[in-house]
Amino acid sequence: MSGLHKWIVSLAGTAIAATVSFQWLDRPVAVFFHQTVARPETFARLTYAPDPMVPLAVTVFVVLGLMNLSGRVLSRLENCALLCSLSLIVAELTKIQLKLVFGRTWPDTFRDNNPSFLHDGVYGFNFFHGGHAYAAFPSGHTAVTCAVISVLWIYYPRWRWLYALAVLAVAVGLIGANYHFVSDVIAGGFVGISSGWMLTSLWKAHEHFRKT
Repeated sequence: MSGLHKWIVSLAGTAIAATVSFQWLDRPVAVFFHQTVARPETFARLTYAPDPMVPLAVTVFVVLGLMNLSGRVLSRLENCALLCSLSLIVAELTKIQLKLVFGRTWPDTFRDNNPSFLHDGVYGFNFFHGGHAYAAFPSGHTAVTCAVISVLWIYYPRWRWLYALAVLAVAVGLIGANYHFVSDVIAGGFVGISSGWMLTSLWKAHEHFRKT
């Protein structure tokens, strides 16, 4: 099976999983954490790690780009860091566009009295609505986390167990604090993984062409 076929199958699987979650999991899970978690900030702390990733990715890109312009050949680790940065930036830009397309409301109210499921009973998609109040799907934190992890997963497979724990921690934090529905996290993961997967594939093709 080619990489394209694998991506299409993954897309279909993500669509099915997100649909099932939207219909039967998102609301009961949100209500469960809302009613049982006394200190949601404990879960919120798990989501802080991705916050500085975007400015860090831009900084890494500029630094490595200047190093390469000076005539220095990047090492394997530096190439990996470059791909992680580019993957994150692509995922960040992609999720912004997808949030606009889907226009989904949030699980809870936490900014400017935004309409939400737990506070107002509002649930669903409002396609092309725009605005922060309609930007839950897909999860940006999950997308940027998986964008970096997917590159590391390919470059340094020895530590995959650690990468899986990192993604799991962010996902649990987002869902447990009711920042996102389960389906938001599923979709965000696919966006991030796709970004890293495609960029790594493009980079390998470029390296093969250059050697040839």
